[in-house]
Amino acid sequence: MMFKRFWERLKTNYLRGSPLHRVGRTKTLVSAIVCLSFLLFIAFTYHFLNSSPVHRIANPPEPAITCRMNNLQKSMFTPKDHTSKERLHIGARVLVFVESQYSKAAKQITSSLQYARIDYKLENTGHNLPTLTHSDKGRFAVIIFESLEAYVNMDNWNRQLLDKYCQDYKVGMIIFVHSADEYGIEKEKVPGLPLILRYNVAVKDYRLNAFTDIWRITKPGETVLDNIEEDDWVVFEYNHSTYEPLSYAKLAPPPYLNSRYIPDNSTVVCALLDRGTLDGIQRIFFGNDLSFWVHQMIFIDGISYLSHGKLSFDLERYILVDVDDIFVGITGTRMTAEDVEAMAKTQERLQKEVSNFHFNLGFSGWFYQHGTSLENAGDQKILEYRNKFWWFGHMWRHEQGHKFDQAKLETSMIKNYQFAKEHDIPVMHQYAVAPHHSGVYPVHEPLYQAWKNVWDIRVTSTEEYPRLYPSWKRRGFIHKRVMVLPRQTCGLFTKTLYIDTYPGGRKKLDDSIQGGELFKTFLYNPINIYMTHMGNYANDRLALYTFESVIKFVKCWTNLKLKQVTPLEMGIKYFEMYPEDKEPVWQDPCVYKRHLQIWSANKSCDRLPKFLVVGPQKTGTTALYKFLQIHPAILANYNSPETFEEVQFFNGNNYHKGIDWYMEFFPVPGNATSDFLFEKSANYFDGELVPYRVHSLLPKIKIICILIDPAKRAYSWYQHMQAHGDHIASNYTFHEIITAPDSAPRKVRELRNRSLIPGIYVQHLQKWLEFFPSRQCVAGVH
Repeated sequence: MMFKRFWERLKTNYLRGSPLHRVGRTKTLVSAIVCLSFLLFIAFTYHFLNSSPVHRIANPPEPAITCRMNNLQKSMFTPKDHTSKERLHIGARVLVFVESQYSKAAKQITSSLQYARIDYKLENTGHNLPTLTHSDKGRFAVIIFESLEAYVNMDNWNRQLLDKYCQDYKVGMIIFVHSADEYGIEKEKVPGLPLILRYNVAVKDYRLNAFTDIWRITKPGETVLDNIEEDDWVVFEYNHSTYEPLSYAKLAPPPYLNSRYIPDNSTVVCALLDRGTLDGIQRIFFGNDLSFWVHQMIFIDGISYLSHGKLSFDLERYILVDVDDIFVGITGTRMTAEDVEAMAKTQERLQKEVSNFHFNLGFSGWFYQHGTSLENAGDQKILEYRNKFWWFGHMWRHEQGHKFDQAKLETSMIKNYQFAKEHDIPVMHQYAVAPHHSGVYPVHEPLYQAWKNVWDIRVTSTEEYPRLYPSWKRRGFIHKRVMVLPRQTCGLFTKTLYIDTYPGGRKKLDDSIQGGELFKTFLYNPINIYMTHMGNYANDRLALYTFESVIKFVKCWTNLKLKQVTPLEMGIKYFEMYPEDKEPVWQDPCVYKRHLQIWSANKSCDRLPKFLVVGPQKTGTTALYKFLQIHPAILANYNSPETFEEVQFFNGNNYHKGIDWYMEFFPVPGNATSDFLFEKSANYFDGELVPYRVHSLLPKIKIICILIDPAKRAYSWYQHMQAHGDHIASNYTFHEIITAPDSAPRKVRELRNRSLIPGIYVQHLQKWLEFFPSRQCVAGVH
């Protein structure tokens, strides 16, 4: 009726007036009809989206991983303990011989050692041997050769020395064997060993020898079916009891031959243990490189076995699966009640494989009930099941922390806190995650303070420290009493919703699960925190598929014990394992694009110095500092209320205050190109960690050292202490101080060391030159 009255009034007004006026009215009428049609379209669309089911092209895949062993067979393969008294005579380090550090094999070996956090020394095979012993101990627990040729073709003298070292200290070798470059060579005997190599073969149906003492992490009994992709394998033939097969396979047709080729299908040996009964040296031979994922497991178990447990991995793996952005998502991609049910059921199944497993849900309350009717029902179902899951607070409207000050961040967090109280959400683990990792690293101080004030946060995680890639170099740190743990990626991102549109297809996801990148995070990392998003649990539910599949795969192939503890317990365990990670290493946020994107626009790298005057003490650093300030283009730091003209950032506790604190000591230069900021400290020159810290934050900075005769410097320091009324300097002569034995009183020794050690210039300059090229360093003598 309303539209009928509107139409009658419009028609009456239209017929009034002259034809010229009617033309104007015609345009007005057309415009009105167009606007009315548009409004009707919007109303219909909104009604449709909120009352009709959203069409989902959903086809949730089922986990395809099956173990061929039954429980009885699994119980037969218990992990071996490789610990023996021989481990007491060797260091926790590996010596790696490579022909080139840039070769594929060398990169695989070093990246695997880095992933395992095993210390190593890299040596070129053509050079002399490094020092192998220290006092009565061997420096290296395992010797690794990139290739058999590198070992066989060593200089005789070096070979004899190395072999004798291995015999005396019971140190084993890992040797990779590669196919001959010329395909005409099919077989070859290894000089000096009763071992024959067969080159350039393709293999399939790879399986492990269950009856060997090497397996610790690796669980034998499964078979890698079908052909292995590489066709340049080396397999081993032998006729001596010192050799024990580690793995078998069947010969396969090379991929370049036609389908009518019929292989002999015989069984061959692909990895081999020399038990050392022939010459007293245990060796493990690989017939291919570490590209094959099973070799990664044999490699780390081999290192454990050959090092007598010195470099042995713990079997426990702690995992946490974060589900970021609960309630956040584009309409049509969010979770329905059916998705929530599937999530809860999957969690129940995973709890049988992972002790205490719970999905950890991060919520932004503002987005609650902002979807379609089906999705709003999904929101309600999540809250109905709230006690089944773990929870952590995100930001109220998913704000990026680095864009706001502390007051606004606290306001947002308080709203989310109130939302949790109103809906009885059990948030209790003192854990939070920042949207887009914003503000965690590079550190945004207001975020840490707001976390503390509102949620009492003790633990967070990020994939950005020190950088996203390579993933095996991610580390944790502690800042403002918040434990920041390294976070892993699982190949699922905000827009990864359907299996048929997964980047690279389903095969790429499955390859990551079945021995690829995701599997390796379980293999190498004792602490694993994975990031997923709400959309990964809706649509094709790829997160459920991914984690159920990879956990089944880990259980099939390894003896790893998967468990979950609270984030706070996880943080404590991480820093018990890696106490060296506690102290952060600050980097220049403007060097790395991803870091710059999550750094406040109010901050500028122009406030970082371009050169440092680093001392040492009593050499004239203060005088140089005053002279430099005279130049109009050179700007010094502001004075500190505690340390006067010196900031003393890189050498002490001030370093833990972060780079925001450091940059506040420098003015904003009027012209960043022509103006030069600098600071000086007489305490930087001989600081143990200072060169490393300076290089991490300021890799292109110029270093100025001002030096005098070290004897004059020592005497000047002694006089300085006398002038300040030091009791020791007042009661001992300079000669008595510098000649004091180690049996002298502690205070005397401290003054002796402070007088003499900074003057050992060559020792300290070498540390600076390890990080900075000589063109960046200037040493002035007066």
